[in-house]
Amino acid sequence: MRGMRGLAALLLLTGVPMVAQAATGKAVVAANRAAPAAVAVDPVAAQVDAFLQEQMRALGIPGLQVAVIRHGRLVLSRSYGVANLQTPVPVTNETIFAVNSITKAFTGVAAMRQVQAGRLDLDAPVGQYLDDLPAAWRPITIRQLLAHMSGLPDINRAPGDRDERVGGEAIWAWVQAQPMKFTPGERFDYCQTNYTLVQRVVDRLTGQPSDTPIIGWEIEAAGMTHTAYGDSSMVTPGKAAGYRNSYAAGPDGAPDGAQVATPHPVYELFRPMHRASSGLDSTAEDMARWMIALSQGQLLDADSLRLLWTPAAFNDGRPGQWGLGWEVLDHGGHRAVGMTGGGRSAFFLYPEDDVGVVILTNLSGASPEDMIDQVAAFYGAKLAGLAALRVDIQRHGFDQVPALYAAMKAREPGVTLPEAELNDWGYRLLSNGQPRNALAILKLTADLYPDSGNAQDSLAEALAATGDKPAAILAYQRSLELDPKNQNAERRLVALKAGG
Repeated sequence: MRGMRGLAALLLLTGVPMVAQAATGKAVVAANRAAPAAVAVDPVAAQVDAFLQEQMRALGIPGLQVAVIRHGRLVLSRSYGVANLQTPVPVTNETIFAVNSITKAFTGVAAMRQVQAGRLDLDAPVGQYLDDLPAAWRPITIRQLLAHMSGLPDINRAPGDRDERVGGEAIWAWVQAQPMKFTPGERFDYCQTNYTLVQRVVDRLTGQPSDTPIIGWEIEAAGMTHTAYGDSSMVTPGKAAGYRNSYAAGPDGAPDGAQVATPHPVYELFRPMHRASSGLDSTAEDMARWMIALSQGQLLDADSLRLLWTPAAFNDGRPGQWGLGWEVLDHGGHRAVGMTGGGRSAFFLYPEDDVGVVILTNLSGASPEDMIDQVAAFYGAKLAGLAALRVDIQRHGFDQVPALYAAMKAREPGVTLPEAELNDWGYRLLSNGQPRNALAILKLTADLYPDSGNAQDSLAEALAATGDKPAAILAYQRSLELDPKNQNAERRLVALKAGG
């Protein structure tokens, strides 16, 4: 079937409609049928339906939930597709999804509660609270842990970390024996060990055994009735199965160089020492309840919320992209604050617009964070900068990136597109089988940041993925000129020149 992506084609072949769910939880008509004339149709909800169903078809997403809050109340809850490809079972508003690293945002709130109570100092060294750490770890501050600036080795890299037969003590011993990656505060490095330490600090402050989950009070206070820890070793009634796609070249003429997707089951193990960084299961409606409780001051006071969403600074004073367990994106004065998880779940609040959106899927690689801005805009969020450009590109196509960027610069002469956000977006496109779309974004990044070795390295990755070997070699060479320490560029140059 020319132009169809793997899972989307499978859904159509099985005859399973993409089922929409109203905010009341009562089933309404399938998305591919017309609503009865007597039923009032919400035009904004209809826009969301059309947009998300197109994203599901394009990316091959089996099942999806969305919830939107505005002015402190739930204004939209929708469910689409199937929770399990084998059965297949339709997604409802009570279907439970893994939210993975969204758990970190809950941990940030839990840590700030201790700060608010005067028991925790964000700028105190972790060694002040835990006395059984390697000497090199002890000076790292709590803020650096929460903002991924610690330089610690990553616990997820430990041999046997995903093997239930390997004990947690062996995993922890391995991590402590590894060298530091860099001086704390020097740069960003996403690291799960940070949150193991935060969990142990909060446990020590509250008199709990190490590796006791620290967010139960949030779940209870927000009235989250479908939220708990879980992983693939457990049976969770009503939970959607998780999938990840592998990709192969599509037929000649496939749009945007799209590749054929083949789904595979995802197996995940979250040990107790990981549960400050990942492991929560939830629903979009439960996540909406939590966002409302947080926004209305039920979980933290206003000063604590402000600190939670303030980007931490590097040693040289540059602001990072992370607050305390939350990503903080400044899109032209209208912030988006939130978190993503597992490449399949995401939520963002728009504090200046009093809007929040959560999208949960069962496909790792769906990258719903790239859909949230458009849904938020339907409900009044004012988009600028990269957020506005992303919506324009989704509407008009990636082949229009240069023209759309030029039009945005004409509207917003002072706009700046953050290199890190552009780079992350390009890599998400690469990872979910859209190499030509990724090339358009990473080419823009390299044009905007011509002196960045990382931008040239990323451009080379996209050029290689689209088959332009000579141009990829040139980009890697340029990356090495700008950053002689770039070992990835060195390795890839050797492979490309050898015919790889």
